[in-house]
Amino acid sequence: MKRALPVLVLSIAGLVPVWLYEPSLGTTSSEASASTPSASSSAASGSSGTSSTVVKGTTVTTEKGDVQVEVTFAGTKISSVRMLKQPNHPQTTAAVPVLIKETLAAQSADIDTVSGATITSDGYKESLQAAIDSQAESAASSPSPSASTSSSAAAESASKVVSGTAVDTEKGTVQVEVTFEGDTIASVKMLQQPNHPQTTAAVPVLIEETLAAQSADIDTVSGATITSDGYKESLQAAIDAKG
Repeated sequence: MKRALPVLVLSIAGLVPVWLYEPSLGTTSSEASASTPSASSSAASGSSGTSSTVVKGTTVTTEKGDVQVEVTFAGTKISSVRMLKQPNHPQTTAAVPVLIKETLAAQSADIDTVSGATITSDGYKESLQAAIDSQAESAASSPSPSASTSSSAAAESASKVVSGTAVDTEKGTVQVEVTFEGDTIASVKMLQQPNHPQTTAAVPVLIEETLAAQSADIDTVSGATITSDGYKESLQAAIDAKG
């Protein structure tokens, strides 16, 4: 039986007075790995030939605490973002999934500030932009491959965007759009989803699990079972349609 992943409970902006929060020292996310390299690292994907590059953004010190992101690039696309450091505040906890979702959709640091978490949002975008700039500089300094190698790599890593089926649930319609780089799932975008706090919190978790598993065989998010099931059904349809 699959385990259930916890859902980040969205705080309601404005309900908690600002004076309740004292500036805190940044806390390191439990997702951060002690073995994560300090510089960008690359690992070739055996199935598609597209290299994945992991880059750390700068640590941005804010009055609420340190903010630092780690970005995984599939070729030139941002495939996932995770927090290495973030303030220990309810607003930050609620804002982070929104910021990550916006980043995957925009494929840049040009995203909206989350209401109620302006300081964290600004630190996130600064750290994210630093990671993007570092990746761009690294790509620019890499030696150009031979023409034949370039043609082969281009053919293998050609992007293909596939929409999954629209799945009607009792909470609302769920539909995903998947971008493939060769055989690799490079990104997932929601085309339709229920307008519920649980869904808003669950979607970034489902997308992150999809990118890690590279399939629809992922865990149901606790508190968002209906949305999770609809997401997986639409995702599998997209994978099947891609062929």
